[in-house]
Amino acid sequence: MKPSKNPIVKYALIAGALLQFVPAWPQVAPQDGRNWTTYSGNYAGWRYSSLDQINTANVQNLVPQWVFQSGDLGKFETTPIVVDGIMYGTAQNDRSFALDARTGKAIWRAERRLPPNIRACCGNVNRGFAIQGNKLFMATLDAHVIAMDTRTGNILWDTKAAEYSEGYSFTLAPLLVKDKIIVGVSGGEFPIRGFIDAYDTATGKRVWRFYTIPGPEEPGHSSWSPDSWKVGGAPAWVTGSYDPELNLLYWGTGNPAPSNYGGQRDGDNLYSNSVVALDADSGKLKWHFQFTPHDLFDYDSTQTPLLIDAQWKGQPRKLLLQANRNTFFYVLDRVTGQFLLAKPFASQNWAKEIGPDGRPVPNPGTVPGKDGTTICPGWAGGVNWNPSSYSPQTRLFYVNAREEFCTIFGGNPEAPVAGRYFYGSTFGTPTGQKDWGALRAIDPLTGAIKWEFKMYSAGWGGVLSTAGGLVFTGDNEGNLMAFDAATGKHLWHFQMGSPVFAAPMSYSLNGKQYLIIPAGSALFAFGLPGAN
Repeated sequence: MKPSKNPIVKYALIAGALLQFVPAWPQVAPQDGRNWTTYSGNYAGWRYSSLDQINTANVQNLVPQWVFQSGDLGKFETTPIVVDGIMYGTAQNDRSFALDARTGKAIWRAERRLPPNIRACCGNVNRGFAIQGNKLFMATLDAHVIAMDTRTGNILWDTKAAEYSEGYSFTLAPLLVKDKIIVGVSGGEFPIRGFIDAYDTATGKRVWRFYTIPGPEEPGHSSWSPDSWKVGGAPAWVTGSYDPELNLLYWGTGNPAPSNYGGQRDGDNLYSNSVVALDADSGKLKWHFQFTPHDLFDYDSTQTPLLIDAQWKGQPRKLLLQANRNTFFYVLDRVTGQFLLAKPFASQNWAKEIGPDGRPVPNPGTVPGKDGTTICPGWAGGVNWNPSSYSPQTRLFYVNAREEFCTIFGGNPEAPVAGRYFYGSTFGTPTGQKDWGALRAIDPLTGAIKWEFKMYSAGWGGVLSTAGGLVFTGDNEGNLMAFDAATGKHLWHFQMGSPVFAAPMSYSLNGKQYLIIPAGSALFAFGLPGAN
């Protein structure tokens, strides 16, 4: 497509210096640590930094280095990317920026004007960019995919993916795979049909689309009542992971619609609440695994899958790990999709167990009814979208678990109307409920919880692990915290004054390691005292 001159898009160049050519950096684990070039830090989804300048011996000396104000109120969920001293990030309402990663000084800011009637469920958020050479890629709230110039913020191409007025939107950071940009749609609270798309990085032309709800004569179509598949939800609203050796994308999908009444959609409702493995070149389905068939509780399975290679019962296996919103930690064979393990990491009352075939065995009396049914966890799950982390140093998986966050669901039939919420339920909170949270470390080979650190409330912050033997996360009370990755000992915290709705990341510049975390409307940079 031609460079955009769309008048609804406005850009302002803040600093004069043009950026130099940005190489396409490898994104497979392990990375060198200097740059953070993709949403999860690598294709495997680890959110692990190989930097160790900040470590267990000196983390108590961390101090702020700079603060950048985005100018937006609301949830700041971005994970910035950093390449050769330049940081690129996104904010509320499809605003974006480039910063000097050493000082936090703005190089440019960009604002893409949005239609006034955007239909986004849970805040007008955006979680970040993908990058290739001199191009940044962004998926927008009005369901477009755009390419921008890294040096100026100007739009290079702009492709419409879906109709925003019907409830379609994008909130995720795209994933760059070879010459394609991969995105998954948001909007599961509306009567949409979910999809995962691939776009050509040079032209913006759509290369393939995988619908997360099978159409007529496709495998899995019979898992829906007649016509319910057309408006059945199953969004794919969080960035997936990728195995270059297998050339497979691994992407989580969300709830069926309506989210809390199943009488209109009999069956398992494939491929909602699943992880799908797709051929990255064609978008063809290789395998799927459904965590919560016929979901009634909004237990999206969109958490980024983490990929590790390990010995499983004496044999080398390529594994996929996910701490699911339904409160169970899963291990799958990522070559075949074979179910290997499920263990609880948070409390719940909806399932008796996970059977040997990987299917949950529901407890009696847990179907939402008109008189209200109390389900734990409630709509926010045992974890929500906030990212987990894996450390190859400790070989532990880290997740911010949510506890005692229950919901009273009242199931009701509801007619789908384009662009209108489609829950099929009323919602209530049990009297006297006090939710809380815990950072938990899980052994991925057994599902055993090795340590935990309890928090005052059920948080929305993600997790970063580092080669310095540390784990970082933020909480609802505005604290950025550091822990010993092996033991869970609390080592340091800093009060930032606003809640955390994102995950930390780290990079180095001129020999100095930086730690970045969004909080409130600000982006905080921390480092050890010394030359900056």
